[in-house]
Amino acid sequence: MAAPGGARRQPLILLLLAGLMHGASSVFVVKDGNGTACIMANFSATFLTNYNTMSGPKPVTFDLPSNAEVLNSSSCEKDASDPSLMIAFGKGHTLTLNFTRNATRYSVHMMSFVYNLSDTQVFPNASSKETKTVEAITDIIADINKKYRCVSNNQIHMNNVTVTFRDATIQAYLSNNNFSKEETRCEQDGPSPTVPPTPPHPSPSPPHPSPSPPHPSPTPAPESPSVHKYNVSGTNGTCLLASMGLQLNITYEKKDNTTTTGVFNINPNKTHVSGSCTAQRVTLELRSDSITLLVFQFGMNASSSRFFLEGIQLNTTLPDAKDPTFKATNGSLKALQATMGNSYKCNTEEHIQVTEAFFVNIFKVWVQAFQVEGDKFGSVEECQLDENNMLIPIAVGGALAGLVLIVLIAYLIGRKRSHAGYQTI
Repeated sequence: MAAPGGARRQPLILLLLAGLMHGASSVFVVKDGNGTACIMANFSATFLTNYNTMSGPKPVTFDLPSNAEVLNSSSCEKDASDPSLMIAFGKGHTLTLNFTRNATRYSVHMMSFVYNLSDTQVFPNASSKETKTVEAITDIIADINKKYRCVSNNQIHMNNVTVTFRDATIQAYLSNNNFSKEETRCEQDGPSPTVPPTPPHPSPSPPHPSPSPPHPSPTPAPESPSVHKYNVSGTNGTCLLASMGLQLNITYEKKDNTTTTGVFNINPNKTHVSGSCTAQRVTLELRSDSITLLVFQFGMNASSSRFFLEGIQLNTTLPDAKDPTFKATNGSLKALQATMGNSYKCNTEEHIQVTEAFFVNIFKVWVQAFQVEGDKFGSVEECQLDENNMLIPIAVGGALAGLVLIVLIAYLIGRKRSHAGYQTI
């Protein structure tokens, strides 16, 4: 573990140290009731975060120590819905990897970290002694019966905590009591994408060219995406029904230092769909050749009995970008809200901002999370945008009706006056 004095350094220095100071690699094993290994992991990890002191916020970095232990609360029994690896170290710190699978692949669909601010060795002079919990979806994924292998650094961002994994080998749902010989390599270890060369376009050069600053170059928007029906099921049946078209709007810097905005449609016919159901969270995960991972997280408010879209995460590759790896996440959204047991519907295109550089455009959405009965949508709650659009023709119709009424009244008054102008002889 890093010395407490590291907490006095500046964040930039801490980031550099996090990349240079490698903690010892440790092997963690979870066994089932028969004593057979079912989860194995071998990696080193560094944690980077900030905490408050009486003199202000302080950055700190520390390693996962070699004496970290697997907790007995880790599970991988066959009837366990979400196998988990729970690693404890220091004075009350716990790193948890929760796994899920489908017919062909498994993944660490959720990672959480619990840290205790009363540990003075890690958090000296902390103004609070509370225990905090952070969590996030990860891009750790591998084929069934293959180990996940990633030599490169892989950073997982969990609110104000960043965990950097190095030289990681992870495998769940083991079939032979040990790591498989075959492996699925992480995206970070793969070769950097290359952009096909652009054919030259000869043009006369001015005698005294002057450089111009980079400027955004918007990409022509594609057609509206195909609307597709997605569903996620768990042990208790369907927990998510969604019908929608999805479009990604990403602003990034290209290799020539110009800024562009790319708009990409999600093709449901080339997208692998998975997800998970828990009592408090429903997750829809989409993967394809062009998108490493796109995740929608739905949460619920028990006091108001409403569900809502609370988080979106994107991990993808942009071949013509200066930094081809693009990641964005936001876990504090309040979109697509409806009463539990009902469904949310919006025919109008919705734009959900995830970060300054990333929006998700959703077309003709119809979604219901948690309480789904009979695999059918419940009573519809229309979005405000649709209600506003309905008010416009109503208002126009009312105005036309009023105009007709005014003309009719004016005609009748004029006719009455014309009759009053004649005298009987």
